[in-house]
Amino acid sequence: MSDTPDTAVRAFVDGHRAAFLDDLAEWLRIPSVSADPGRAEDVRRSARWLADKLAETGFPTVEVWDTPGAPAVFAEWPSGEPDAPTVLVYGHHDVQPAAREDGWHTDPFEPVVSDGRLYARGAADDKGQVFFHTLGIRAHLAATGRTAPAVNVKLLIEGEEESGSPNFPALVSARADRLACDAVIVSDTGMWSADTPTVCTGMRGLTDCQIDLYGPDQDIHSGSFGGAVPNPAVEAARLAAALHDADRRVAIPGFYDGVLGLTEQERELFAELPFDESAWLRTAHSHATLGEAGHTTLERVWARPTAEVNGIGGGYQGPGGKTIIPSAAQLKLSFRLVAGQDADVVQKSVRAWVAESLPAGIRHEITFWGATRPCLTPLDHPALQSVVRAMGRAFGQKIRFTREGGSGPAADLRDVLGVPVLFLGISVPSDGWHAPNEKVELDLLMKGVETAAYLWGDLAENWRPALGD
Repeated sequence: MSDTPDTAVRAFVDGHRAAFLDDLAEWLRIPSVSADPGRAEDVRRSARWLADKLAETGFPTVEVWDTPGAPAVFAEWPSGEPDAPTVLVYGHHDVQPAAREDGWHTDPFEPVVSDGRLYARGAADDKGQVFFHTLGIRAHLAATGRTAPAVNVKLLIEGEEESGSPNFPALVSARADRLACDAVIVSDTGMWSADTPTVCTGMRGLTDCQIDLYGPDQDIHSGSFGGAVPNPAVEAARLAAALHDADRRVAIPGFYDGVLGLTEQERELFAELPFDESAWLRTAHSHATLGEAGHTTLERVWARPTAEVNGIGGGYQGPGGKTIIPSAAQLKLSFRLVAGQDADVVQKSVRAWVAESLPAGIRHEITFWGATRPCLTPLDHPALQSVVRAMGRAFGQKIRFTREGGSGPAADLRDVLGVPVLFLGISVPSDGWHAPNEKVELDLLMKGVETAAYLWGDLAENWRPALGD
């Protein structure tokens, strides 16, 4: 166990809870929507607000880093201990668009506390989960009597995550010397539930594209020419239908090259979770499960690669009929990638598959919109075990393991900095990320504060990466 007394941490957290929530509410009032050019100044204002608050927290180095898009915030607090690990905390201060008319019960940028929940855009994703580190590090210092954290702590809080992090890889590469660390902790994830606290150990990668198909030089009469020339809308449908085989496996040659399969231990850990398929289907607003044969639902959404049709269209879409062969059609596809897959290889495989599948007379163009690489934390990594112990102390129960089916920029940090990525989040599925009435459970938010307070001492006591531990 670390030298952070649990009772002292909880007393400090309880004593500073109200002021902490007041500060968080002030930050949530800044509508830092990175996707809206009209909110660019608000995103900059959010970065400046956070920088000022981190300096107030005690970080001796705080900087706002400009990018060609929205600014990121960097902070650093050295431990002073010669062998202390260096940990970089990642999060983001930008938020999804939100408006009252979207279905919010209150103004999304005027925080409201009700029934132990804080409602506002960004409450869970991701300002609340970034901000709990500020009170956590103060609780760690107060409980241990230290003047600096037990490990070297750095923060990188970006401003474009909700817009796909277009400038993030370049920022990390350009600032790699300042970001150098022994591990990254991502606080932009969630838990299974309030009753079943969990640590995420991986996120899938993503690459997506649009396929434009062109046939006749203009729409033509289906009676005069139908059945005698290729139809781009038919070919779009044929591509979509050929995307999977009878076992719902992706049928693109080479797609599974390098895929790192689940171990028996990981399968057993997934099976420990109290998964209710009927409840999950209600959350998915769906009526049956369907996916790759031989895998459970959780395995499919967390640990298996996928291909999805996101949109398909072409030709006449108005009322009534119009008997034409359309001149063009479109197909939008997305691919979730898992550990071992390479996005460049997948893109090349998709291009080859499309080219070989189309008949003469159909021209095509494929546009990929970049890629996010998958990320996986080894279950036996000592830093991961510190996260698990810290959460276990905060929640007072066994911590289980999950993965995330979605994607994020964590792998950019792993690849550029050459260090493992760990996940520490306290959000639950009902928090409504990206949806109306986003909220965070206040008791869970305080558990995040406690976890952060315990973590730094545990890492210092149990992990010495410089010595190969």
